[in-house]
Amino acid sequence: MFSDLTHALAVTTLPADWIGLRMVKETAGVRGVRDGHPEYNGETLSQGVMAEVLVNGQIGYGATNSLTPDAIQAAVTQGYRQAIAAHQWAVHPTAPTARPKVTGQYVSPFQKPLTAMSPGDINDLLVQLCQQMKVSDQVVKTSASAIATDIETWFVSSNGSEVYQHVLGIQTHFGATAQDGAIVQQRTNNGFRAHCYQGGWELFPSPAIWEQAVQVGEQAVELLSAEECPTGPTTLVLAPDQMMLQIHESIGHPLELDRILGDERNYAGGSFVQPQDFGQLSYGSSLMNVTFDPSVPGEFASYSFDDTGAPATREFLIKDGVLLRGLGSLESQARLEVKGVACARASSWNRPPIDRMANLNLEPGTDSFADLISRVENGVYMEANRSWSIDDQRHKFQFGCEYAKRIENGQLTTTLRNPNYRATTPQFWHSLIGVGNAATWQMYGTPYCGKGEPNQVIRVGHGSPVCVFDQIDVFGGGA
Repeated sequence: MFSDLTHALAVTTLPADWIGLRMVKETAGVRGVRDGHPEYNGETLSQGVMAEVLVNGQIGYGATNSLTPDAIQAAVTQGYRQAIAAHQWAVHPTAPTARPKVTGQYVSPFQKPLTAMSPGDINDLLVQLCQQMKVSDQVVKTSASAIATDIETWFVSSNGSEVYQHVLGIQTHFGATAQDGAIVQQRTNNGFRAHCYQGGWELFPSPAIWEQAVQVGEQAVELLSAEECPTGPTTLVLAPDQMMLQIHESIGHPLELDRILGDERNYAGGSFVQPQDFGQLSYGSSLMNVTFDPSVPGEFASYSFDDTGAPATREFLIKDGVLLRGLGSLESQARLEVKGVACARASSWNRPPIDRMANLNLEPGTDSFADLISRVENGVYMEANRSWSIDDQRHKFQFGCEYAKRIENGQLTTTLRNPNYRATTPQFWHSLIGVGNAATWQMYGTPYCGKGEPNQVIRVGHGSPVCVFDQIDVFGGGA
């Protein structure tokens, strides 16, 4: 594939300052089971080439799903014409330095290739999961799914870049819904499709999956007779599967530089963060340390280069509570004059790269789970996201969880249903008073981060320890 792309660059006669070609080939196998019966099975293939063309400080784009030399040349020509047309409406010039020459490769670590399990084997596992979750007649619905993706990317440029990246991913989910009259409760394995990782079929099934499936069913039934979550300010302890959503919505999105610049205001919204905040804003308490880390083995959005070829490295976004840098590409960094990271990412071959979060992790502290709980006199412990709402500036939010426990005198006691909490982003992160150690740190991911016009749904990863927050407003389903 490299030879085809480099040949397309070699024969181009357009007087462009820089040209990049990104070829993407993505295959996916999708399996789903409901109540023990296959619900959907399918295979998909998507492939094509995106051309980026830099002319007089402006970038134009052209794409094609045909890999013929003529089709690729037509995409380059389209990108060139777009760049020329955009010049009269230029907001900020992009320099060729925003597209440095790079060479290298990245391949996801894996033990069992995606061909190691047949569709029949996968469906049998999903059926068994549904059967394991059916612990009672009160369980009225069970579902399980698995998606395997294989993504290859080839990137070349007119200044000599040549990058190959091969990403293998497994996404799995199972959950149960229980009902008693008008009361309906659901429980899943850590939230909807939170188990998203890079790797092969060694990731599924895990050794403990059958016990986890039984627990999901039992806890769905348990919630039917549980107390409603109390209302009022209290100590809130969040499990890593809920911290994933908290990090994503109240750190990831507000730190995207294109949102701060206003590029996303029409669709995804803006941010409460201002350009002058970098390097001095106290985002949270001194226990708050957040990294952009595309180097974590197996995390869902690991890579060595972003989709413009920028080398990706681990960087602190927030250290000791202070905001240091944002989530923005080289051109966004130049426009805003702040530090960013290699995070220009595209969801497919037919989308241009834009500023996106990737692996965004809250670094562990020093306390064990038992130590964190033992220091709470009265509080609520919550697991697994169920619902979310946050304003378009990523400032005020309200999140709901699947499962909760009351904390009394340093002990987890009664189960609570319909747990929710609300706060503003600065208030919430400044209330961080406890961060679990590495033993409490867990990694999850999601394939459904949406942004951009036209829309781009992209994969991200988040890792976090258990965290404790002081005086957070919690409430139940009737509040």
